[in-house]
Amino acid sequence: MTVSVNGADLSYITRGSGPACMVLSAIGTEPYVRQMPPPLTDHLTLVHVDLRGGGQSTGVAADLTFDQLADDLDAVRGALGLDRVAVLGHSILGALAVEHGRRRPTSVSNAIAVGTPPTGDLEALAARCRSFFEEDASDARKQRLRDNVASLPPEPSMGQTLLAQTPLRFHDADIDAAPLFEGAVSRPELPMHIMGTLLPAWRINADPDSLQAPLLLAHGRYDYTVPYVVWDGILPTLPNATFQIFEQSGHQPFFEEPERFTAVLTRWMADQTSRRPGGG
Repeated sequence: MTVSVNGADLSYITRGSGPACMVLSAIGTEPYVRQMPPPLTDHLTLVHVDLRGGGQSTGVAADLTFDQLADDLDAVRGALGLDRVAVLGHSILGALAVEHGRRRPTSVSNAIAVGTPPTGDLEALAARCRSFFEEDASDARKQRLRDNVASLPPEPSMGQTLLAQTPLRFHDADIDAAPLFEGAVSRPELPMHIMGTLLPAWRINADPDSLQAPLLLAHGRYDYTVPYVVWDGILPTLPNATFQIFEQSGHQPFFEEPERFTAVLTRWMADQTSRRPGGG
């Protein structure tokens, strides 16, 4: 399905039943359809959305701003005839989920950021990741990473580099992650725009009072790309945030701990719903 808004045709698919939760993607919907826990669709209607300039959506990546994102996702919500939706973003897309909730407090019921940093200072994030990996990772995990990197060709693709980083991204350092990303649509302009233009000045707590939508921050204990320790000192500044660590996961706890992720997310959403006036 598609909806047209401001020069772009936004592609999205729906599956499951229950309250709606948008799942944002910059690489096409197929990898996230594959990785989201199957039990989750028994509780939620997952609306997988390709951002403008990414996946099967048209439009120019450089046109994406936080305000345009809010208009885009509102158009999808309207096309589905929904008053309120939750929105989930993984990794850097979690920042977009947060900002959509910030801009649309009456139509976003919940914002979920999985493996997301609290700021867009990626240089500082990379430095903290390296230090945490050296402090925390086992010798076997470090050796596996060295072996993977040594086996790369002289000019590896981005996909090859990411797969070599499996020990940084998964609790299981030996997993074959390639099948998880089959069907990914490579349109590098969008992630480059998000990381290079939207995020450098972004901080989640720049205006904490504007974060009215309940926020779930989910992190894997063995995520060495966005380690949970980068949130030290940030959480007390956020008025309505829940922080959850998944002890047997890396960067993608929805894949590595599907049953627990489903239970945590659905329980948290139900609890937030019960706290609203009128329970809705």
